[in-house]
Amino acid sequence: MEETYLLNVEGVKKKILHGGQGELPKLQDGSKFTFHFQTLKDDFERTVIDDSREAGMPMEIIVGKMFKLEIWETLLSSMRIGEVAEFWCDAIHTGMYALVSRGMRRIAEGRDPLEGQKHRCGMGNMFDYHSTGYEDLDELQRTPQPLIFIMELFRVEDPSAYKRDTWAMSKEEKLAAVPVLHSEGNRLVLRREFAQAAAKYQEAVICLRNLQAKEKPWEDGWLKLESLVTPLVLNYCQCQLELGEYYEVLEHTTELLQKHNDNAKAYFKRAKAHAAVWNEREAREDFQRVAHLAPSMAAAVKKELKQLGEKVRKKHVEDRKRYQGLFQSGQGLKGLPPKAGYS
Repeated sequence: MEETYLLNVEGVKKKILHGGQGELPKLQDGSKFTFHFQTLKDDFERTVIDDSREAGMPMEIIVGKMFKLEIWETLLSSMRIGEVAEFWCDAIHTGMYALVSRGMRRIAEGRDPLEGQKHRCGMGNMFDYHSTGYEDLDELQRTPQPLIFIMELFRVEDPSAYKRDTWAMSKEEKLAAVPVLHSEGNRLVLRREFAQAAAKYQEAVICLRNLQAKEKPWEDGWLKLESLVTPLVLNYCQCQLELGEYYEVLEHTTELLQKHNDNAKAYFKRAKAHAAVWNEREAREDFQRVAHLAPSMAAAVKKELKQLGEKVRKKHVEDRKRYQGLFQSGQGLKGLPPKAGYS
């Protein structure tokens, strides 16, 4: 179809590839677009940068929530349900794409989209280059350029028609959601539904981390939020212990202890994870720290150390029997039959 400039939008051309249905959706603050997109360079090869179908999940943005790539809200507002359209956007509209893409890629990889983000004012970030962690996005960040977006709009929902994702909530909504999620997690733990409980604790932590990103580290507002984060992380780690995800427990407790090196509960959970993966020395060191920091936990520590000792001794006995069996059968010499003089 014919390529046309969008009405009243400078530097954008639209080509409808497949017509949609009905009228243009009526939008209000909080309306949610759900769509697939493909981002291409404006070069001879039309090099693909991102494709939401390959990531396995459609994109969602909320009207009026100051999405970093503001032009996308404008593009989608010009589309009907079921429509597929190609948009050419001048560099004046695409300067933030690298940062938006980085966040979307991290979410698709199961990582925190704010990971590594520094607390800096907007003016400071504007003049200070940081790597996105992706070579192709670093190029876009250094040299903003026109991009092509191919979008397929699936649906537009009113604010009352869907459950609000935490990233779309206001500060007040996030703060109100945290105790609810904490309580739901505790209820699921009582029912021994540890995976579902962990998801609730994780969602609450994400709410708080997003709020913390807007505070200056170690000042009052940040510390107040951190005091809410810590018990949620510990609860999450306890669920992961129950689920046998010991290395995840090691990662999260170590991160927590880098900020709060006097947290006995974090040491205790990390010690149990070390013990589960046969890090005997590290487990004993952490248990000893627990006994020093929290004498009231001494009995629990003594019990865990006894269990660890028994577990280690049992493993040593089993290992000796296994090795003796290998050499007695000749299997210790790469399967060759035993030579004369060897038993």
